[in-house]
Amino acid sequence: MITAQQIKELRDKTGVSVSACKRALEEAGGDMEKALAVLQRESAKSAEKKSDRILGSGVIEAYVHNNKKVGVILELKSESDFVSGNEEFRTLAKDAAMHIAASSPSDLDELMGQPYIKNPAVTVKELLNQAIQKFGEKIEISRFAKYNLS
Repeated sequence: MITAQQIKELRDKTGVSVSACKRALEEAGGDMEKALAVLQRESAKSAEKKSDRILGSGVIEAYVHNNKKVGVILELKSESDFVSGNEEFRTLAKDAAMHIAASSPSDLDELMGQPYIKNPAVTVKELLNQAIQKFGEKIEISRFAKYNLS
């Protein structure tokens, strides 16, 4: 039997809907780690279903490291103003910019394959897939630039 506490714990970890958390826990037989793997698999499926949608909104995020010698600007796109105005979406943009500052990917393909600096268990692509599942819209880093003081 899946408890409300288990569902709440999984939701707190992932931000995914209560019903998706319950289904994942049921499929995993109540095992939290297996449920996280189920949600990760489902987030990839969700991202694939939304891959042909048009990105009409988004944010430009800038990050400058404390030493003022490294900076990143990136464009994180979404389908709607509703999602791009969401504080969690903006936090995702800021976190992605900080990741780029720390990891120096040469292009978008390299960036998507990198282990996410705040949680190396997932790649940046998987992080975006989780956000797609959470927000219910296609989300994509469309471009970025990193600056280093020489």
